[in-house]
Amino acid sequence: MYRTHHCGALRLEDKGKTVTLSGWVSRSRDKGFMVWIDLRDRYGITQLVLDSERCSPELIEQARDLGRETVIQVNGQVVERDAKNDALPTGAIEVLVASIEVLNEAKLPPFTIEDQTDGGDELRMKYRYLDIRRNPVKNNLIFRHKVSMLVRNYLSDQGFLEVETPYLIKSTPEGARDFVVPSRMNAGQFYALPQSPQTFKQLLMVGGMDKYFQIVKCFRDEDLRADRQPEFTQIDCEMSFITQEDILNTFEGLTVHLLHEIHGVEKKAFPRISYDEAMERFGNDKPDIRFGMELTRLNALAQHKDFQVFNSAEYVVGIAVPGAAVFTRKDIDGLIDWVKRPQIGAKGMVYARYNEDGSLKSSVDKFYSEEDLKKWAEATGAQPGDLICVLSGELGSTRSQMSALRMELATRLGLRDPKVFAPLWVVDFPLLEKDEESGRYYAMHHPFTAPKPQDIKLLDTDPGAVRANAYDLVLNGNEIGGGSIRIHDRPTQELMFKHLGFTPEEARNQFGFLMDAFEYGAPPHGGIAFGLDRLVAILGGAETIRDFIAFPKNNSGRDVMIDAPAAIDQEQLDELNLNLNPIKE
Repeated sequence: MYRTHHCGALRLEDKGKTVTLSGWVSRSRDKGFMVWIDLRDRYGITQLVLDSERCSPELIEQARDLGRETVIQVNGQVVERDAKNDALPTGAIEVLVASIEVLNEAKLPPFTIEDQTDGGDELRMKYRYLDIRRNPVKNNLIFRHKVSMLVRNYLSDQGFLEVETPYLIKSTPEGARDFVVPSRMNAGQFYALPQSPQTFKQLLMVGGMDKYFQIVKCFRDEDLRADRQPEFTQIDCEMSFITQEDILNTFEGLTVHLLHEIHGVEKKAFPRISYDEAMERFGNDKPDIRFGMELTRLNALAQHKDFQVFNSAEYVVGIAVPGAAVFTRKDIDGLIDWVKRPQIGAKGMVYARYNEDGSLKSSVDKFYSEEDLKKWAEATGAQPGDLICVLSGELGSTRSQMSALRMELATRLGLRDPKVFAPLWVVDFPLLEKDEESGRYYAMHHPFTAPKPQDIKLLDTDPGAVRANAYDLVLNGNEIGGGSIRIHDRPTQELMFKHLGFTPEEARNQFGFLMDAFEYGAPPHGGIAFGLDRLVAILGGAETIRDFIAFPKNNSGRDVMIDAPAAIDQEQLDELNLNLNPIKE
């Protein structure tokens, strides 16, 4: 056998045992008369020891020649360490080596395989199989497994069935861009990789499965960022004969279970706010409620004071930044430069210090008296010692800018503690959103989302006012799950397609199979999907998902380890009936 124990197993009670271990040489230390080797596997590290009194010169020389990351098998006896290492579970013992067999020699790694490595992101992604040996990445993957198993067991205990759905499906015009796959056997035709199993899980409800879930890969050909990958994993769920309240209670229960099992955190009922309230108070539909600094509309207090910047603005908004009156002028100028960056897009920022002595001093004292500023302070909830930041402009863009500033200030002030978890539900989303350039309405979630029954009558007269039976679960400023009650009858689904600009022929061509299914007794149903990658990262105290994925893509959507995507040869192109013009350098 290659091993009797793994490298994290041995303890002081194993003293005197003869053992066989296998693993990687993590590091070695040579004192001349004595050699120590740290042997590592997935489970931990065991120190090996060789000395001139108990080991042959040939064995000690063999140990000295072992390079880092060489794979070895050793036999030896468990002995008690003189200098114990309390930081290691195996730190009370070491193995006195009797024999070493080299199973595979290793080249010198391109970066150190240690918790604090000298390898940059791109280098570590190129050699991801080496990066996985490091504790931070290895432990993240173990943590991901733990979360996945907790989810599976919880949903199974709640009566959900895990059902696999197809990866090769039909491309649809809604949502993000599809990844397409040419069909060799059907010349000129293409599959698409699923952006979600949406229609299939609805068909499972028509099929009577009642409660479905799947931890499933999904694909979107869209621009990337730290929390987005071209392929990602969803916890995809659907239920029959339920209301929105049933779904919120079920998946609030799942989230409470995860927080308790992973962090020992006890959570009561999650707050619920409407989409409109979220936008008004926080400037976005995924608010971080671990801290205050809520947005306050200041139009009535800031306009008509001869300050044309505010007077000409559709929206004037302020926040009170706790304890920030001590910011230096350099600090504030830095914030102004930050909001003026192209990524944020503000033209500037007005500010007012609420000093500890109760006085107020602003960057626009020429236009506003101290009494005016006190009204700003009262409206924003500012206290002595706070800083009031004010932006103005068009409603949508200014809200977005202030929301970004709010998050940036919270980060700088240390208010976004990753060990604090603040979940909430956002409900009552708009059903449709209008593209101002084309004048066309699009589904805010997807075209199968049911409108609020009382709002259906508005579809013909005021479609932008129709609310959806939709909901998002937000955790620490990140949307971790979203879903809706679905349309389950053909007339309503056809009406929805009509308002999304589909002709009857287009609707039949794209989704005829679903509308046909609705005519065979579709139950009322709804569901939700969690982003597993993002959920795991947040529960793991991070906001970027890449280190919780075994083999991620980089920010350009490339796998630099296997060098994909890549060209394919002409023979394959011919088999797929694809005639591609060569790409010029």
